[in-house]
Amino acid sequence: MHVTRSLLAAAGVGSLIATAAPGAAHAATTAEATHQLEQELQALRAQVDTLQQQLDRQVQQQQQTKSEADTAAAQAAAAKADAAAIPARVASEMKAAKTPPGVIEYKGLKITLGGFLAAEAIYRSHNETADIGSSFGGIPYPNNPVGHQSELRFTARQSRLATLVEGDVNPETHLAFYGEFDFNAAAQTANSNESNSFNLRIRNLYGTVDWNDIGLHLLAGQNWSLATMNTHGITPRNELTPPQIDAQYVPGFVWARQPQFRVTENYGKNLWVALSLENPQTTFYTGANKFPSTTDLVYNSPAGSGYASSNTLSLNHVPDVIGKVAYEAPIAGRDVHLEAFGLYRSFATRLNQMNQSASGGGFGFGIVAPLAPNLLDFQVSALAGRGIGRYGSAQLPDLTFDSAGNMHPIHEVDALVGLTLHATPMLDIYLFAGEEKESAESFNLATSTGTLVGYGYGNPLYSNAGCFSETAVGACVGNTRLVEQGTLGFWHRIYVGSFGKFQWGLQYSYTQRNAFAGVGGSPIANDSMVFASVRYFPF
Repeated sequence: MHVTRSLLAAAGVGSLIATAAPGAAHAATTAEATHQLEQELQALRAQVDTLQQQLDRQVQQQQQTKSEADTAAAQAAAAKADAAAIPARVASEMKAAKTPPGVIEYKGLKITLGGFLAAEAIYRSHNETADIGSSFGGIPYPNNPVGHQSELRFTARQSRLATLVEGDVNPETHLAFYGEFDFNAAAQTANSNESNSFNLRIRNLYGTVDWNDIGLHLLAGQNWSLATMNTHGITPRNELTPPQIDAQYVPGFVWARQPQFRVTENYGKNLWVALSLENPQTTFYTGANKFPSTTDLVYNSPAGSGYASSNTLSLNHVPDVIGKVAYEAPIAGRDVHLEAFGLYRSFATRLNQMNQSASGGGFGFGIVAPLAPNLLDFQVSALAGRGIGRYGSAQLPDLTFDSAGNMHPIHEVDALVGLTLHATPMLDIYLFAGEEKESAESFNLATSTGTLVGYGYGNPLYSNAGCFSETAVGACVGNTRLVEQGTLGFWHRIYVGSFGKFQWGLQYSYTQRNAFAGVGGSPIANDSMVFASVRYFPF
């Protein structure tokens, strides 16, 4: 700008000089001088424009240089921050890559160990002569001398061993094997006299194949029945069992663990459909007057190869067929699990040298919902149908026979409702109630003298006169009509950390067994039971 002002000043001086010259003497040269001055002014303007452009370029270059310097400084600061974060990121990645406790990497397979060690105690007000799994349908009536004694037992048999082996064939195809075992088996040599030598038994032992790209899942082996309620979808190892200590769970809980072939298809993340073919077995009413002695009826047979010879097996030849649909969706802001299933069963006997068959089955449902998220969980489930007794915890009979030896599946309803309160991160409190109720299947046959003889299950002609005391006179048939229970308990986790989990719990349950009315009345038996458990989960 200083150069510009100098040039303009010079131009002004020159103009004044030219104006001061004598006008008359030099009139002839005025036009030429004016023209020359205009040319000089134009040249000066051009120089000024050139200098202004140079100045603008210098300012632009300075601004660009400053911007580049600012960018370089920001990049340097970011690089410095990244460098400072590297140790923490490396430590985090190393921690993530570290194999967690109980997990073994072997030839591309992921092997996860599981299970727990259990030390438990059982007290019953009426002696069932049972270990950690109660006999709900066998609670003794008052006529049984043993029932007038209480019962106390210590046991470690519910201790469990488990292994999960997983392998990925490709990003969409996954293989898995799962085995779970406890010590609740009791072969002929098992006893509580000295060594308490009880047998390892299979709980679950199965393999799975998951094709995630098409939503198809295959399970083959022994697992919880498809009739057992799930917590999520229809996926193995997500079965929802009551959290009690009693190994027979709660009356009204629908379950079985048995060999099966299951196919599941999921449609998105909310809908699952499954079909399972499962190992059949039938429980019969085998008490008084199960059928006339003159009837040639074979409904079971002594066990053969691979089974204990003291046991018998039913004559089933068609698998139990179970289909289930599960749906999950947010309802009133809560993730709710809904499921419904159908069960088909086929029964077989040999009657008067001829094969006979009968069908049974039922329908069930289940709901799992958080009444207060992360605080209070609610569940309810039910199953109703004919010939479904073996799917209930009370193990009531599936079917009975009429006076001619024909099969009649018994109608039954199982129902369970429960609440689990997560009082603290370390304390869960649960309250459950359930029942299993059978309907009578009674048949009468008139003798030659006109006397009626009762057959079937729950026949009012059966004598219950001897059920009410040890000194009562008469028979005690006492067919079970209803088993119901209320149970309350808690689990307190004392330690949860890198060395596993250590917890203890207490459970109290009151169970009542009601019989059908018969000659002499309707006997009732009950049992108050207390369970204590200490469990250590090392993995």
